[in-house]
Amino acid sequence: MEAQGDIALIGLAVMGQNFILNMNDHGFTVVAFNRTVSKVDEFLSKEAKGTKVIGAHSIAEMCKLLKRPRRIMMLVKAGHAVDEMIQEIIPYLEPGDILIDGGNSLYQDTNRRVKEITEKGFVFVGSGISGGEEGARHGPSLMPGGNPAAWPHIKNIFQSSAAKVEGGIPCCDWVGEGGAGHYVKMVHNGIEYGDMQLICEAYHLMRTGLGLSADEISAIFKEWNRGVLDSYLIEITSNILAFKDTDGTPLVDHILDAAGQKGTGKWTVEDSMDLGIPITLIAEAVYARCVSSLKSERVIAAKALGGGTMKINTSDKKKFIQSIHDALYASKMISYAQGYMQLRAAAKNNNWNLNYGGIALMWRGGCIIRSQFLGKIKEAFDKNPELSNLILDPYFKDQITKSQAGWRETVAAAVQAGIPVPAFSTALSFFDSYRCESLPANLLQAQRDYFGAHTYERTDRPRGEFHHTNWTGHGGTTASSTYNV
Repeated sequence: MEAQGDIALIGLAVMGQNFILNMNDHGFTVVAFNRTVSKVDEFLSKEAKGTKVIGAHSIAEMCKLLKRPRRIMMLVKAGHAVDEMIQEIIPYLEPGDILIDGGNSLYQDTNRRVKEITEKGFVFVGSGISGGEEGARHGPSLMPGGNPAAWPHIKNIFQSSAAKVEGGIPCCDWVGEGGAGHYVKMVHNGIEYGDMQLICEAYHLMRTGLGLSADEISAIFKEWNRGVLDSYLIEITSNILAFKDTDGTPLVDHILDAAGQKGTGKWTVEDSMDLGIPITLIAEAVYARCVSSLKSERVIAAKALGGGTMKINTSDKKKFIQSIHDALYASKMISYAQGYMQLRAAAKNNNWNLNYGGIALMWRGGCIIRSQFLGKIKEAFDKNPELSNLILDPYFKDQITKSQAGWRETVAAAVQAGIPVPAFSTALSFFDSYRCESLPANLLQAQRDYFGAHTYERTDRPRGEFHHTNWTGHGGTTASSTYNV
């Protein structure tokens, strides 16, 4: 059996099929395999008919059809399914062969797999992929990490198949060792949660607060997509709001307001807590989905508890719509600033050398959060790779300053009307906290020392020098050891 395949892909769901066809379009011979073997024949007779795609009916056959070093990509459900598939493949591999996990795996799992596979003499890659079905078919954002020995062997395939931005630059580059690729994808998904929640809050303010029709709001989002908010999510929001049901009414009005989630946003928040990084906006976006899922309770509470007017009193709707725009833009800046804070902390914690401007470029096209905005982030980190916070960059500092008045007006009006804006308001609170030289944590530290002898630092002593006070006169002088969780 002649080895003709440049790469194999396991998993013929829609993403897998589309990515195979994408790689085929770019001149690569792909071997397709699926545990349910009938799907292979079905794919070859339909979607892949007339292509160079080769079908394999067993893992042994798949491996025989691949050129050395073998490159095998898995697009299967994250978790145990990946480990099971790896164990099935390993008996057929030779030293130097490359396994690629393209699913939404938890980065700690990828860290473990890189170590285990390397010890066996093989090479492992964990790659984030974003862009959905359309991205997989026509060019996704690819975020590969793992064993760097793999990169020279997969670089051409990945960069050829990835989305391209201005100048034909691919939205794909090597991210880093271990689980770095999947970590960057995880943070991408957390930011995606934030972006979606912010857009939904803007929609809620216009639909409920101002009483605008779905068509009117669709036109507003379409206009916004021509400016600084130009992005894939703004574009599809405009399209969604314009879409009509069979009876001619907006389909969005018939969709139940109970959101689902697959877990990557939750992972992002959980990891931020371990790192001590306040990604408050992404956390609120995750919790907003949780609150939405309490639909039956919310129906009862709405009748029992009442609430605000849900109407925004304004004599100038056009001006207030601009304020909503500014609140969305400013909050988006905070969300990305927090996301990059987390990336920087994770890089330090895991000894990764992340290219922050390069990550913005990877997200600039192909992925769900792709936007004009990311080009400005790349410029900021290209000018200053050591930038500690995005909102300290001169461009973003200027933009957030210009947006502040509308941002505050929007949050205040929402609070008065009883319209929940958790993402807008937490973004504003973070901004005010981050730029506040003195926070009331001095009192908090005193409280901790009073009831638990947890000690505190003094403003008139060097940092790192801890003190304890016998607040009651009978508490003693023994203090707790100092540590942070």
